[in-house]
Amino acid sequence: MEQSKKQEVIQKLTSMQYKVTQENGTEPPFQNEFWSHKEEGLYVDIVSGEPLFSSLEKYDSGCGWPSFTKPLHNERIQEKRDLSHGMIRTEVRSAEGDSHLGHVFNDGPRDQGGLRYCINSAALRFIPKAELEKEGYGEYKKLFE
Repeated sequence: MEQSKKQEVIQKLTSMQYKVTQENGTEPPFQNEFWSHKEEGLYVDIVSGEPLFSSLEKYDSGCGWPSFTKPLHNERIQEKRDLSHGMIRTEVRSAEGDSHLGHVFNDGPRDQGGLRYCINSAALRFIPKAELEKEGYGEYKKLFE
């Protein structure tokens, strides 16, 4: 993503979106936009717009944040070791936008690979299935047919 465009987008983020994506923050559990969201569509990076997750892989893990079994494209997710808060975790960031998204854990549904991508709503923008074409994500319509 072009640096000047990225800075322009970052300046328009809410304080929570900025805290999460740029300062590796975490929003409160159960008090965020998408933790119980059920509509069909795509979740894209709030900064770069790159498609990250589909509602088809979203599930209720009970953790209070949106949880997904896998990303749309593995190459769009970067994993980094996170030793903060006295824990050993795996941070996930968007490849293009370099936004902090959340963490991935190995306690997800076993029959779907066993991973739980625990993602902050503040790092995401939701594109409803009906608006995929209009928003420039038409190639993903086939996922929902």
